[in-house]
Amino acid sequence: MSQLENQLPHKEKEKIGIKTAYGQYHSRKVLFLISIIAGIIILVGIAASFGSYDLSLTEVYTTILAGIFPSLGLPESVASTIIWEIRLPRIAMAIVSGASLGVAGAIMQGVLRNPLAEPFTLGISSAAAMGASLAIIGGLKFFGSYSVVINAFISAFCATMIIYTIAKSKGMTPEAIILAGIAIMFLLDAVTSFTQYLGTAEQVQAVVFWMMGSVSVASWDTVGIVFVIAAVSIPYLVLKASDITIIGAGDETAHSLGVNVEHVRMRTLVFGALLTASVTAFCGIIGFVGLVSPHITRMIIGGDNRYVIPGSALVGGILLLGADTVARTILAPMILPVGIMTAFVGVPFFMYLFMRKRKELW
Repeated sequence: MSQLENQLPHKEKEKIGIKTAYGQYHSRKVLFLISIIAGIIILVGIAASFGSYDLSLTEVYTTILAGIFPSLGLPESVASTIIWEIRLPRIAMAIVSGASLGVAGAIMQGVLRNPLAEPFTLGISSAAAMGASLAIIGGLKFFGSYSVVINAFISAFCATMIIYTIAKSKGMTPEAIILAGIAIMFLLDAVTSFTQYLGTAEQVQAVVFWMMGSVSVASWDTVGIVFVIAAVSIPYLVLKASDITIIGAGDETAHSLGVNVEHVRMRTLVFGALLTASVTAFCGIIGFVGLVSPHITRMIIGGDNRYVIPGSALVGGILLLGADTVARTILAPMILPVGIMTAFVGVPFFMYLFMRKRKELW
């Protein structure tokens, strides 16, 4: 008994040490997520204050709070219409779209175990571009004014199903999915180029501008559609985060731990494609966000997908919002397409983290 009594304090110390380390492990990641949320809130105020009619941050936040909480009795700014009807829908679309693309990239990289996997790599964005070009140039306007949006969405989602069907015939391996996606991407790019070759100068210009990506068409209705899809998809993907982390150790290891790899991979990729298709349909092709947001998140908080997925959503949201804010102001009154600015804003920050944090990419 005396030996057990002597050993008990040491064991208790070990337990306390493990609990402390575990708490610190989670605290660092939660702190990162909270910091990004705070950054988004600050950037929302900055983004809403810039424009043809400049506002102070106090006016912006007061007007936003007055609109959300009318019972507070806060005075509404004379620019309430500008903020709520023009600037906030664009800001909200940038945040939701960036979050959707960030999560889609994190999912595709996780289940395919490839650091270069993203909507572009799998041909989803190319499919959306083809659908839009067929609507603008090919005359496929069965849905009226929403033809471009719906064609882009249907094309992107159908491409995912084709890739999945091809890959399934090869055993649903990550290599098969990526190769099928690359093949589909080149085919659809060729179709888009051929369609542009047949179009008039005005039609080609419209397609090219759409492919550059923009959140300028945002309204509360379009934001609501993209938000609902994100609100349904992202929680499901977070629930599957542990399975995705296990799949990262290899299919055989995941099978031995009871994970249905093909089932998880198929469903998560479908939800990732749904997120990408919803954003691309309304905003056009916005590159780089889906690729770099998961990497930035992993460089800072590690590879636990329980935190990588929500972290990628927040990083994607703040990255796209920051890029759109710069695009609206850098050459004002000219507004640059946000698809151009995502690379200009994101690449330097990504390279900074890459050089400072670690040598390996994955």
